[in-house]
Amino acid sequence: MNNAVAGFSKLSKEEKINWIANEFFSNPTEAIATIKQYWNSNEKLQQLHDEFIENTITNFYLPMGIAPNFLVNGNYFAIPMVIEESSVVAAAAKSAKFWSTRGGFKTTVLSSEKIGQVHFIYQGDSQKLQDFFNKIKPKFFSETESITKNMQKRGGGILDIELRNKTNELNNYFQLHATFETKDSMGANFINSCLEQFAKTLKAEAQDYAAFSEEEKDIQVVMSILSNYVPNCIVRAEVSCKVEELAEKKIENPQEFAEKFVQAVTIAEIEPFRAVTHNKGIMNGIDAVVLATGNDFRAIEAGVHAYASRNGKYSSLSHAKIENDIFTFWMEVPLALGTVGGLTSLHPMVKMALEILGKPSAHQLMQLVAVTGLAQNFAALRSLTTTGIQEGHMKMHLNNILNQYQATSEERKAIAKHFENNTVSHASVVELIENLRK
Repeated sequence: MNNAVAGFSKLSKEEKINWIANEFFSNPTEAIATIKQYWNSNEKLQQLHDEFIENTITNFYLPMGIAPNFLVNGNYFAIPMVIEESSVVAAAAKSAKFWSTRGGFKTTVLSSEKIGQVHFIYQGDSQKLQDFFNKIKPKFFSETESITKNMQKRGGGILDIELRNKTNELNNYFQLHATFETKDSMGANFINSCLEQFAKTLKAEAQDYAAFSEEEKDIQVVMSILSNYVPNCIVRAEVSCKVEELAEKKIENPQEFAEKFVQAVTIAEIEPFRAVTHNKGIMNGIDAVVLATGNDFRAIEAGVHAYASRNGKYSSLSHAKIENDIFTFWMEVPLALGTVGGLTSLHPMVKMALEILGKPSAHQLMQLVAVTGLAQNFAALRSLTTTGIQEGHMKMHLNNILNQYQATSEERKAIAKHFENNTVSHASVVELIENLRK
């Protein structure tokens, strides 16, 4: 492609596909066939998917699996997960089954406060600005009543608004820092609408404030936007049992296992290089449920990793201890989730996922997402501290390699038997396939 394309968004879907096929593929007919192969045969359903984003040409499939046997606060759940990584669902399910016979997961929503900010520049006396803010603060609430009335009926709304002086970090920079409760809604549109009205109120009231000079009246709003860092929207998930109860087939010495497990978590608490991969494992579980339930996994990722750095150094989200012969493994994590609005009422598979979970509230969903992350982390650490991570992962990955090389059923049987007692690697699988075909 040597030239920019003009008016791409105005082309029809067919025109977009034809342009892409002819511009980028040596066999345009084959490319078009592949693109259309992933269309839904139900035209109305396909149109629904087409309209989620702009410039849609087809659907991109990810598998949706179920991790059953999650015992959470005394109730069993089967948790839907959308992810492409081969071992994740199996690992979550294995952990869920393990803990279901040892008391299950205990969860608590500690808080569900969300945040938005109006960022502005004010050149003048900061005390005058504080006096001005104190005087007009009630107007921020009254002038957003048309936006907040329905949310207030559901028990949510604006919790508080603060003026924050950030001039020590950037000249003349101040914030309106607002906190919100959005109940079962993700709340992004609600929060942003409130913030934009705050900005209008701020500028208009400044013009009429007699104590301000002309320069001080000229408040410059830079932007009004929610924050995906939600350190006060926290859920805690934990598992615990007597150390001796950790025993199973691959944990013959539970005391030794528990101590090694705690050491592994401690390393992730102090070593950022390990913590990033450690927390990525947690997010394998979290993201998969967030995707399945139509929530914003990018926002969750950004907020979680910021939270992991809140003390000035990137660290583990999970923690473990042994006290009085009791092993405890827990995590506190920020999860701003919703079960109404957005894709939750549009995407058929999202609606199905929420139905499988028992139509949870946002608080309940926070708890289910958190336990899936904790289960995933437990599974990874159990493998790392016992057999090693590759044994289970590569056996799950074996099927992908066999599909890549279009192995026959006879080849699959021979390969499965061979790797019952041999280490799986991509190279060893390919070599075996080639030998079988000679």
